[in-house]
Amino acid sequence: MFYLSLVVDYLKNYMKTRLTYRSDFWIEVLSDLLFNGLNLFFILVVFTQTQSLGGWNQSQILFIYGYFMIPYGLFITFFNLWGFSERYIIKGEMDRILTRPAYNLWQLMIENLDPASLFSAVAGLGVMIYSWVQLGIPFHWHDPLIFIVLVIGSVLIYAGVYISLTSLSFFSDAPTGILPLIWNIQNYGRYPATIYNKLLRSILTWILPFAFVGFYPAAYFIDPDNWKRFALLTPVVGICFSIFGITIWNIGVKRYRGAGS
Repeated sequence: MFYLSLVVDYLKNYMKTRLTYRSDFWIEVLSDLLFNGLNLFFILVVFTQTQSLGGWNQSQILFIYGYFMIPYGLFITFFNLWGFSERYIIKGEMDRILTRPAYNLWQLMIENLDPASLFSAVAGLGVMIYSWVQLGIPFHWHDPLIFIVLVIGSVLIYAGVYISLTSLSFFSDAPTGILPLIWNIQNYGRYPATIYNKLLRSILTWILPFAFVGFYPAAYFIDPDNWKRFALLTPVVGICFSIFGITIWNIGVKRYRGAGS
C-alpha cells in the first residue's frame, strides 16, 4: 500500500503541474497520436500496392499494430527512463533517490510518469477492436483475461530490456548510444515476424524479444492454431527479462559511488 500511495501522490503532483501548462499536455498527446497515425498511414499506403505482406492482409497487419501500441503506450507511461544517465548520474540526482526509504527503481518510475502516453494505448485498443470486427474473429469469454496477461508480459519485456540497458550508465563514465539503436529495432515487433529472414526472426524472438510485444500475442487471436504456443510464452519471456533487467540494475546501483566533482 505504501508503494501504491506513492503512485497516487506522484500522479496528483503530475496533474497539478500539467494543469498549469495545459497546452503542453495536449500538444504532447497530439504529437504521440500523430506519430502513430503516420505509422498507420504508412501501412495503408503499402497495401495500396499489394494485397498481402508475407501472407498477412491489411486488417491482420492493423490488428498486430494495434496490439503493439497498447504495451508500448503502457511502457512509456510507467518506464520513462530516457535521459537517466544525464539527469541522475552526471547531475547527481541519483544521490537524492538513494536517501529515500522506497526502492530506488520504483521511485524513478513514478518520478518520471508520463500519463499522456496512455492515449497511445487507448488508440491502439481502438485500432485492434476495429480490425477484430473486420476480420470477424470469434470472441470467447476468456479472451479478455488472456489479452491482459499477454499485455502484461509484453510490458515486462519492454521493461526488462530497457532497464538492463539503462543500467549500463552505472558501469560507464559516458552515456552510451545503444538506446536509440534498440528503440529502432523494437519497431520490427509491430510487423509479422514471418516477413523477416531466419536470423532476424531468431534475434527478435530470443535475444531482443520484440516479436513478443506485438506479433506473437496478436497472432494468438488471429491464428491460434499456428501461434498459440509462441503467444503463451509472452508472460514467461516477460518475467525472465524483467528479472534479468532488475538484477543488472541492482548490481549497477551497488557500484554507484555518487556524482563526484
